[in-house]
Amino acid sequence: MQNKRIAVLLFHVLLLCFICIGSAQEGSISSIPLKTHLKTIEKTFNIKFSFIDDAVTGITIIPDSKNTLETHLDYISQQTKLEIKRLSDRYYAISKKTTLNICGQILDNYKSKPLAGATIQVINTATATIADENGIFELSNIPLGALLQIKFLGYKPLFIQADALTQQPSCTKIALALKYQQLKEVIVYQFLTTGLQKNTDGSITINASDFGILPGQIEPDILKTIQALPGIKSIDETVSDINIRGGTNDQNLMLWDGIKMYQSGHFFGLISAFNPYLTENIVSIKNGTSAQYGDGVSGVLSMQTKDKLTDSFFGGAGINFISGDAYGQIPVTDKIAVQFSGRRSATDFFNSPTYDQFFDKVFQDSKIVETPTERDIKRDANFYFYDFTGKLLYNINDNHKLRWSFINIGNTLDFTETQSNAPFSESSLDQTNLSFGSSLKSSWGNYFSTDLNIYYTQYKLKAQNNAIPVSQKLAQENEVLETAIKLTTKYQPNDNFHWLNGYNFNEVGITNFTYVTQPPFTSNIKGVIRTHALFSEVDYSSPNDKFHATLGGRLNLIENINTFSETILEPRINLSYAVHDFVKLEAQGEFKSQSTNQVIDLEQNFLGIEKRRWVLSDGEQLPITKSKQGSLGINYDHHNLYIGLEGFYKEVKGISTATQGFQNQNQFHGEIGQYAIKGIEFLINTKNKYYSAWLSYAYNKNDYTFKTLSPSNFPNNLDIRHTATLAGTYNYKNLKLGLGFTYRSGTPYTKPQEGDAAINQNFFPAQINYQEANSSRLPEYTRADASATYNFKLNQKLNAVVGASILNFTGKENILNTYYRVNTDNEIETVQRLSLGVTPNFSFRILF
Repeated sequence: MQNKRIAVLLFHVLLLCFICIGSAQEGSISSIPLKTHLKTIEKTFNIKFSFIDDAVTGITIIPDSKNTLETHLDYISQQTKLEIKRLSDRYYAISKKTTLNICGQILDNYKSKPLAGATIQVINTATATIADENGIFELSNIPLGALLQIKFLGYKPLFIQADALTQQPSCTKIALALKYQQLKEVIVYQFLTTGLQKNTDGSITINASDFGILPGQIEPDILKTIQALPGIKSIDETVSDINIRGGTNDQNLMLWDGIKMYQSGHFFGLISAFNPYLTENIVSIKNGTSAQYGDGVSGVLSMQTKDKLTDSFFGGAGINFISGDAYGQIPVTDKIAVQFSGRRSATDFFNSPTYDQFFDKVFQDSKIVETPTERDIKRDANFYFYDFTGKLLYNINDNHKLRWSFINIGNTLDFTETQSNAPFSESSLDQTNLSFGSSLKSSWGNYFSTDLNIYYTQYKLKAQNNAIPVSQKLAQENEVLETAIKLTTKYQPNDNFHWLNGYNFNEVGITNFTYVTQPPFTSNIKGVIRTHALFSEVDYSSPNDKFHATLGGRLNLIENINTFSETILEPRINLSYAVHDFVKLEAQGEFKSQSTNQVIDLEQNFLGIEKRRWVLSDGEQLPITKSKQGSLGINYDHHNLYIGLEGFYKEVKGISTATQGFQNQNQFHGEIGQYAIKGIEFLINTKNKYYSAWLSYAYNKNDYTFKTLSPSNFPNNLDIRHTATLAGTYNYKNLKLGLGFTYRSGTPYTKPQEGDAAINQNFFPAQINYQEANSSRLPEYTRADASATYNFKLNQKLNAVVGASILNFTGKENILNTYYRVNTDNEIETVQRLSLGVTPNFSFRILF
């Protein structure tokens, strides 16, 4: 019985096999000799093929169902790699191909994104090229059977046959595998959160389109994001007053599409003025700056908007408790596209909890220890802001790409104080930044390229304050006009070496107008500075990627057309060496200079809200500001753990008490001096697919030296000895969470003297007698923030993001600054500028 069952089972198995084989044979078309297929085509279309037998012997082909002769011939050529030439209407010649036209698109296998700048070389020949910004390359007349080598820094070299890359309707996609051990020596792809990358030169790149989440942020605010990095903070919780390694905000070079920006924030610096959804990359540099950058003795922040043409429209729109915005990119042709973005505040017709907290922080007079006569003063503000950007992308051809960009930023405020239903004070403020720029990027063969950049920018500030009871009027105007042209050339024979050279011309004109009725005073100061700069830089990476060096210099000729001319040489160096697969040493150094600064004066006027005005170096009252900086660092990066430690020393000369924000006896002196800061920055970051947690700590000792003051040495206004951040993010499916805690020691300030000696009434107006400069410190600062976002689909084409955040959710009342002033009763008032209170925010965004 058992044998019978086995026999029946075998019979059914064999029967099934025969059925499958028969079905396969019935449904498939077998290959036939190419000669046979060619004869069929000859009869069908009444043509004749001419060929040598050796060219087609042994080649088989699966017959196709093409309808026209052209499609038949294309199919044969693609399947057999034979070349078919039309001799006449009836005769065609067939021969073996000896060369190919190939193309491919190189992608990062980890991120599935194009690897711009990858090198492609035909082995044993001099033929080579570089992938464009979309990772695409093309080569013509490549020998049949040639072998290609594809290389990109931080990835395993790939060898591929040229025959596999014949031009199809679209170029063949080629994925490069990460070189894991050596990748860690080059780039940390997830640094704190996704979209933050640490580069081999020590700079940080923020990829806005891949940005994750940070505590307190529900949208990728560019200037808030960089403050998550060690050594970059804002002591007054703004984005328009960013302090990089103890420097003031005007000592930072801020570029948007290569255009220098003189205004960066809305709502008096509480919100970034740049749309993050069209910003593709943001590079932050603290030291070891490339020679192509001038200005900015403290740091560089370069923002670049999206620069890739797409064949379909993309964009988005969103709202939050402060503003609404929209953006998009529209393809016009296959060579032209248009970008746009716009944002408008809702603050002039909608008061949200976020607006109320922002308002309270900005108008800090409500926090003054008021006299009885001031307690019935009512304050009302009408405020709004906007920003618009546009960009035209035109690919003239594969080798020449033209871009045109503009940005318009504006803030408007009308502020009124009333007492007993009568006007007490009226103020107004208009602040705008309008910039235009264009660039032409050209490739001149496989190794040489150029980048020509031209821009014009205009910044205007108009502020008026009318103190009605005392009949005092104050008007301030500040205007900056800058034009620039920059030509950069790059020679890159391979991916291990490139040589950068260039010329940069800037002309900056600044006007400062001040009008005061009591005491009568009028000032109208105009100046122009022209700067010619030559720069050169060599970048080298060893073949094993262990050693990287960038050596360069910048030669500046700075001319103030009214007063002085000076030549300044600025060497730059950036070195890194991997002593182990996971351990890298870094050394950086730079000399830099700048000829524009912001004076911070008239603290008692216009409520202290807008008191910064751009001025030019004149060689006497305000010399050219110069800095030198050196740093040494070591970092470990392996698997899910990153540990970095860096020490630095920076010295900045040619600063004025007028540019440092003094609010004591040194406020109006205009003395010239310097500051020196030495510090250590530490970061430990552990991360995986779902979470990232980090602890950062910075120690800084920042001291002024003003030889003409007494004492001559005292703590810097930005001397924050200890700063620490403990934070983490968690991602699960479409949900992102962020939680963080920040601590820093108090900043220095100056108290009045005790008792009757505190005020000197022998002057008009009365003056305060202060203790030694910056001899007191504010209390410690702590803040805890949280945020959450959730992504979901509305339909096949629309995605949505909803987010909520709370800044300072513990409600800690931090004192950001304390200064003193004399009121109309010749009494000293204490003004305390406080941090944001509990500040909620909510956003909803649609992406398409």
